[in-house]
Amino acid sequence: MNTSPIAPRVVRSHGTANLVLAGLRAGLFAAALFAPSASRALPSFARQTDMQCIACHTEFPILTPLGRQFKLDGYTSSADSASLPPFAVMLLPSYTQTAKGQAGGAAPGFGDNNNFAVTQASIFYAGRLFGPYASELLGKDAAAFVNKFGIFSQATYDGIGKVWTWDNAELRYADKGTIAGHDASYGFYLNNNPGLQDLWNTTPAWGYPFTSSGLAPGPAAGTLIDGGLSQQVGGLGAYVMLSDSLYLDVGGYRTLGASLQRELGVDPTGETQIAGVAPYWRIAYDRMVGDAHWETGAFGMAADTYPGRDSSAGKDRYSDFGLDTQYQLAGEKGDFTGMLSYVYERQSWDASNVLGNTSNTADTLWNLKATANYLYDKTFGGTVQYFVLGGSSDPVLYSGSATGSPSSDGVILQFSYLPFNKGGGPAFWPRSNVKFSLQYVMYNRFNGARSNFDGAGGNARDNNTLYFEAWIVF
Repeated sequence: MNTSPIAPRVVRSHGTANLVLAGLRAGLFAAALFAPSASRALPSFARQTDMQCIACHTEFPILTPLGRQFKLDGYTSSADSASLPPFAVMLLPSYTQTAKGQAGGAAPGFGDNNNFAVTQASIFYAGRLFGPYASELLGKDAAAFVNKFGIFSQATYDGIGKVWTWDNAELRYADKGTIAGHDASYGFYLNNNPGLQDLWNTTPAWGYPFTSSGLAPGPAAGTLIDGGLSQQVGGLGAYVMLSDSLYLDVGGYRTLGASLQRELGVDPTGETQIAGVAPYWRIAYDRMVGDAHWETGAFGMAADTYPGRDSSAGKDRYSDFGLDTQYQLAGEKGDFTGMLSYVYERQSWDASNVLGNTSNTADTLWNLKATANYLYDKTFGGTVQYFVLGGSSDPVLYSGSATGSPSSDGVILQFSYLPFNKGGGPAFWPRSNVKFSLQYVMYNRFNGARSNFDGAGGNARDNNTLYFEAWIVF
């Protein structure tokens, strides 16, 4: 059903002709968003602001206070010194090893184990909507207005599914003013992933792990808000930050048409389709505690849905509610970020139960993620996360589990080396960055099976994964 908390989204191919058409339609879709389309550390942003990545990020893509302000301002802040269009490229070559090989191959075209891949290759158009050319194209007065529009658009080649697709895409309008005597930063957004607009690294769209292997097994269950709608929907919303402290965000999302999704590289087969519009909301409060920023907040989404895009049996309903907090302290030699998030989902299967997709008429699902990251000397990063997923047992819904349980939990350990983080890359490759990461995922439970159990449910430790990656942006 939904994408898992740590497993990547898999996109299936529709042939070369459709890929070409998808690229053309993606360009037209970007144009329809007033263009002539987790933010990541993008060289296009660094060139636009004339700053190094470390100004807006600790271990990227974790945002600093300045990075959150840049995103709040709609990706539009600029030093007015760049002359290049706001393009950037990202490559993720990788190596994956699982504790036990996967019979038949980890994915089509890959072996049972010890696989090398280009997990992902992406092209970005991100920054001011017209880049540095608004004044030349439209004149100074018009430029003052259109430079309040910013864009984050990403087209990705999935090296596992071997298909091009649109990825995260967002258009924003941002401005400043006063509301009831309080300074206010406010804006409007149009995007394709609930929570993409968020400022902290605690909500699902930008939560850890920021990258993971597409060639390793992952838990079968995941809440709808945790990636279950990514790139399948279009959403419109508004946000405001009052007195640099109180953040409010409301929006609504609707599933895109099946033909449009296919042309954009997304296979809609079997997806959860929103019936009407699904409201999304977010509230957060950020305050100083000594020298640290401490955010606490809540978020949620409710959706009436058609299971597998099948409206013949009526509707299901998802109600997601999340709590989060983030503590961030920038020290003299290192930066610490602690993140905690909890999502609880109620599922009413009025349609799915009739269609035989569930055993129960209602279920619950929840996940908890506790993460600590430390970046020493802007160069050496260490991250540890404990994750746990639980909920109602449902033998039909979780047919891959011997116990009918969605339960999974474990620990992720990661060490990262960022050799260019302080200097911004070599002279021949300015405003670039590289992060080398070694990640290890250890499971205590996996889809209901426990470690050291070798019965019908298997052994959770068989899914332990060693993942090496080079995250290259230029």
